[in-house]
This record gives sequence, structure tokens and C-alpha cells, in this order.
Amino acid sequence: MIVEQYFEDYEIGSERTSFGRTITETDFVVHAGHTGDFFPHHVDAHWCATQDIGQRIAHGTLIFSVGIGLTATTINPHAMSYGYDRLRFIRPVHIGDTITTITRIADKRDHPKRASAGVVTESVDIRNQRGETVLACEHLYLVNRRPAA
Repeated sequence: MIVEQYFEDYEIGSERTSFGRTITETDFVVHAGHTGDFFPHHVDAHWCATQDIGQRIAHGTLIFSVGIGLTATTINPHAMSYGYDRLRFIRPVHIGDTITTITRIADKRDHPKRASAGVVTESVDIRNQRGETVLACEHLYLVNRRPAA
């Protein structure tokens, strides 16, 4: 779906919540293969059983990728991703956990070099099925200003 929004249209405090997505063993295996990260914390169930956490932990980058992907439901032709800041892995995610992403417009500011655009900061809160935050970050958007009439 296309939703056109200019910089002026973003309202601080506006929120949206994604659908949920259950993390599977296949996700672990495919992500390990894509990234080359075969750390035992992610892929060795027997080794993990001997550790304090007791089971495999999802790659943080897997949860980041899936959680951000859950928000990709609309296309704004006036905005593009400008990057991510303050990324933190708060709690582990395990096989069978379901994650949901809540985003909130947290800030708007002028772009230091582009008068025709501004930067919109969206806080990203990825939560498990118990409502606990598992990953948090800030998503920055470069957004065109409304053209002069």
C-alpha cells in the first residue's frame, strides 16, 4: 500500500503495531547460513542445555531483521530509511517466541545539509508474546518536505 507523507505530516507520538511473527528453528538455521554465525548459542541445543539460559538464543540480527520487516507494510515515496541508531538487544528470544513491533514517532528535526528534507526518528520496540521488550532501536527516516505551493 502506498501512503504519501511529507515531513510536515508526521506527528510526534503517533504509533503503529505490527502483526506477530513466531520465530522458528528454520529461522535460526537460515539466518546462521546467511550470516555465517554458527555460534553455539544459536545452533547447538545440547551445548545450550549445559548453560544458564538452557536453550538456544536467536541471533540479535535475526530479531532485528524480522522485527523491522514486520513494519514494512506501506511505501512512502517521499521517505527513505536513513539508518538505525541506539540498537540494543534487551532480552533473549527463543524458538517458539512470537515477536511484535511497536513503532512511535519520537522526534523530527531539520536535516543539516538538505533544506528540502527533514529527519524523522521512529522509536522501535520489538516485544515478545509476554509484552516484554526484546530489542529496541531508533529508525531514522529522511523525508522530503512538502513542495512550496
